[in-house]
Amino acid sequence: MPAAAGPSPGADRTLAILLASADHGRAHAAFILATGAAALGRPVVLFATNAGCRALLADPSALEDAGREQRVQAAGVAGIAELRAAAVELRVRLIACDSGLRAEGLQTAPLCPGVEVAGVATFLVAAGRGQIVGL
Repeated sequence: MPAAAGPSPGADRTLAILLASADHGRAHAAFILATGAAALGRPVVLFATNAGCRALLADPSALEDAGREQRVQAAGVAGIAELRAAAVELRVRLIACDSGLRAEGLQTAPLCPGVEVAGVATFLVAAGRGQIVGL
């Protein structure tokens, strides 16, 4: 009997981040993890669902405690806008949950560049046998 096809190369190294919160601190942490892992050569997928979808909107001021962005930048730390641009450049796969967008009333809100809209099955396939982190 032939062996079943295994996961794609790198599938065990994938970092899959599930962001379900609109809290700026959690969204910022998600992008720090995503860009850090991608910079180290790991495949990364960031899936935002429900309130977490706000982190992938073109206007990040929809996040809770959006004023934290200025405090982070004043401390010399990259803000969410800079981290999102880096994530796209580093080929982090950014997915906004289609049902999460609808649940939050955001289905017509503009998303930042590079974001795809898909469901949880797409996220789980992308995660493969990799590590899943929830924020």
